[in-house]
Amino acid sequence: MKRKTILYTDGACLGNPGAGGWASILVFNNHKKILSGNEADTTNNRMELIAVIKGLSALTRPVNITIITDSRYVMDGIDKWIANWKQNNWKTAAKKAVKNKDLWIKLDKLCGLHQVDWQWIKGHSGHAENEECDRLAQTEARRIQTMTPD
Repeated sequence: MKRKTILYTDGACLGNPGAGGWASILVFNNHKKILSGNEADTTNNRMELIAVIKGLSALTRPVNITIITDSRYVMDGIDKWIANWKQNNWKTAAKKAVKNKDLWIKLDKLCGLHQVDWQWIKGHSGHAENEECDRLAQTEARRIQTMTPD
């Protein structure tokens, strides 16, 4: 039987593009694993996607997982757009190349390994784990920003 896990995620960017950070919190029973990282020159959407990818990549076996995100971009991409993108050879309805295709392909592959339930929550609404992910992602973005020459 597959285990039930919750993944909370968030991304942040200081400027867009700019210094970015991401954070994921995996929760299983009473266990909590916090992951975070950054990139010097990125976008907020990439950080949102990477947060989910890194969280899913940390799993060692297939699980039933609820992914909680405040990113409409991630939610709409998974729920509404990705099937058409794949069918249209990674082109949008306007026949333009899908942005962040590399990350969408990784995310799609990872989601195929698990039983995934997606939930969107409003950001900055007081949700404890979302607020924690936001703080971690912001900290990571500031960390890489101070390390990167202007």
